[in-house]
Amino acid sequence: MKSAGSGKPAKAAAAAKSGKPAKAAAAAKSGKPAKAAATLKPGKPAKAAATLKPGKPESHLAMVRRARRINRELAEIYPYAHPELDFRNPFELLVATVLSAQTTDLRVNQTTPALFAAYPTPEDMAAAVPEELEELIRPTGFFRAKAKSLIGLSASIRDNFGGEVPGRLADLVTLPGVGRKTANVVLGNAFGVPGITVDTHFGRLVRRWKWTEQEDPEKVEAEIAAIFPKSEWTMLSHRVVFHGRRICHARRPACGACPIAPLCPSYGEGETDPEKARKLLKYEMGGQPGQRLSPPPDYPGRPAPALGAG
Repeated sequence: MKSAGSGKPAKAAAAAKSGKPAKAAAAAKSGKPAKAAATLKPGKPAKAAATLKPGKPESHLAMVRRARRINRELAEIYPYAHPELDFRNPFELLVATVLSAQTTDLRVNQTTPALFAAYPTPEDMAAAVPEELEELIRPTGFFRAKAKSLIGLSASIRDNFGGEVPGRLADLVTLPGVGRKTANVVLGNAFGVPGITVDTHFGRLVRRWKWTEQEDPEKVEAEIAAIFPKSEWTMLSHRVVFHGRRICHARRPACGACPIAPLCPSYGEGETDPEKARKLLKYEMGGQPGQRLSPPPDYPGRPAPALGAG
């Protein structure tokens, strides 16, 4: 998938300052946690016009219509969907995304305040003493490999891009430790360039919903991109990941508390009893803290605690 959009500085600055996707929902623009109360009470299907008919093959057109219906429903359930990594500019988002491999966004968010206080710019991080950088990012795991990538990508940004994170996919993937997934996260959330982020949650849910049978992330990205208009790609990624982290879990989905259950061909793989399913809900859906220490103003849940705070 080729990146699209202008990557205009004005959009980049606004997105970086807010830590929100450039095309956030209307609720986020108003600052009102619209539908927050309804969102926190899952358990009944939200406006599902028709249920799936088991045993009847679904045409490609019907699948596309169902997929787009699910996206619309998710937009109502999570009007506050956002990237769950704390960042203030494209460089911080890039570094946080690299650190998020094989760990949680929460652990990254708890680690980056001290990291960015020590190394606020690519020039600073490029000049870091490896052992000192490793110690700061140790909580995220694989800290030696990640430190090597961070120093390498910072040096490349300093030497090849004038000290500024590039806003093109082709440039981003040349940076050490940066693949297509990381590039799409940065493009979509720091530059307003639409992109589909295929992480483990996204891939798992789109296969569970029968939007694709592909396992390879690039093939998944291509097939999902063909279903939705480009303007939806970034927010679709956030909504799907939000749903996967809160309701549609890998091992035990909360099917009985899922508002899009009537549109799901895999309903029944998890707990179907509504009361038992509600106990499986996570983050703001389950009354627990979120993953960001500094969530957007419209987030209806509680901020995550700082490292060592509990």
